[in-house]
Amino acid sequence: MKALQIHAGPRAAAVLRERGLRPQDIHLVPGAAGGPKGLVLNPLDRYVFGHWLTDAPQVVHLVGASIGAWRMACACLPDAEAALAQLAEDYVTQTYDHAPGQQPTAEVVSHAFGRKIEERLGVRAQEVLSHPRRRLHVVTSHGRHVLGREGRLRTPLGYAGAFFANALHRRALGGWLERVVFSDPRDALPLPLDDFRTRQARLDAANLSPAILASCSIPFWLKAVHDIPGGPRGAYWDGGITDYHLHWPYAGMQEGLVLYPHFQPTVVPGWLDKVWRARHCATAALDNLVLLCPSPEWVATLPGAKLPDRSDFKTYAHDETARQRVWRTAVAESQRLADEFAEWALRGSIEPLPLP
Repeated sequence: MKALQIHAGPRAAAVLRERGLRPQDIHLVPGAAGGPKGLVLNPLDRYVFGHWLTDAPQVVHLVGASIGAWRMACACLPDAEAALAQLAEDYVTQTYDHAPGQQPTAEVVSHAFGRKIEERLGVRAQEVLSHPRRRLHVVTSHGRHVLGREGRLRTPLGYAGAFFANALHRRALGGWLERVVFSDPRDALPLPLDDFRTRQARLDAANLSPAILASCSIPFWLKAVHDIPGGPRGAYWDGGITDYHLHWPYAGMQEGLVLYPHFQPTVVPGWLDKVWRARHCATAALDNLVLLCPSPEWVATLPGAKLPDRSDFKTYAHDETARQRVWRTAVAESQRLADEFAEWALRGSIEPLPLP
């Protein structure tokens, strides 16, 4: 049984058949939202960013939403492998004060998350933003009109409106939420962001922590982050709302391939698109994308025969030790993904699976 699957769009597949996968061909790496599911990518991240890509001479753009933003920021540090290992440990051991039988409040979760982001990344912002060849781009969802500020009534009403607008058409979601990307100013993103309502802002040491916290702020689970310095005023939420799996117009890049370590083979545009299966299919936008993901057979060998996910907080609500043990097991077993990628990368020719 193979743990790792390699999928590719038509243009990327032709390159893989001709010369395999080379570090110098990679110009962009996305990091999806998905919470604990991203834990299974941790050993693969540590190998890709800590070893395989280290000597690549070109600028590589790292784009992340939610937990993907945290992953990509760690990958920009000089000790990327150690920083990513620490991220996994922090994520596994997260706990929040709460009354017996109740969920922790959004205020408590936001405070704990923000403190950890500042401790791991905020105090090292200059290092994150000075990597010689890696450029970080943090994706957030910025509220418009009724969602312009967070409120007890306006937030649920606004998200109800966003849901129904998105049901009509993904672009209609832009009437309620827009994508704001905070970008390393040294190099612009090498692709057109004309697929959805988008604004761009400068990423710097002053807004790195609030931008990443905003990108991780799941509505109702965490508080919105307001008025991020350097960005448009208003409320910011999880980047995964507008860009769950970053189904972006990568084919518009002038050169290079996109390497996408992902926890599933499909690339879902926005979080509200999860229920619309027709929107999960590959499009021409992904023609130059190489996607790495765990095989279903391997996932079935994990505890509970599934990836870690947020439902585990409820399943193990009264046994944090058991949840942490299950998640640590998943991370440890995921070393197979990294080992198999290292073997694939040595091949002169690769026959990938098509993107579903």
